[in-house]
Amino acid sequence: MARRRKKIPESEFREGPSGLKLYDIIEGTGAEVQTGQRVAVHYDVKFRNVTFITSRQGLGVTGGTPVGFNVGTPYGESGSTLPGIDLGIRGMRVGGLRRLLVPPELAYGDKGVGEIPGGATLTVDLEVLSIKTSPLGYRTKLVEG
Repeated sequence: MARRRKKIPESEFREGPSGLKLYDIIEGTGAEVQTGQRVAVHYDVKFRNVTFITSRQGLGVTGGTPVGFNVGTPYGESGSTLPGIDLGIRGMRVGGLRRLLVPPELAYGDKGVGEIPGGATLTVDLEVLSIKTSPLGYRTKLVEG
């Protein structure tokens, strides 16, 4: 993971949807992430080279607690993530590490959140740990009742 800290010139990123920029640091060799799947990831969210959000808190023996979300779930619904992360993970493979440059429209918009100001472009390092689907091949939802 030492390559994660390497400064990557923006000119080396490829264009993704809606202004998202992507750079594969490590191309995974496992299954490919697709819409409708639940993924477990490690991620670091940075603004101006300062990490504001990470799943690697308390690295220790286990490497921190992975975060799970459902790919393609609209932002704000249970099991969703930021739109830039949702779009940026598609096509990655298990074991892959990708750096995203996420424009404000796909992150926290004009309002910002916490110490991240409105209009901020975020740098996200995203590592795919696993993919899960239901035994029938589609995403499962919890229903209360």
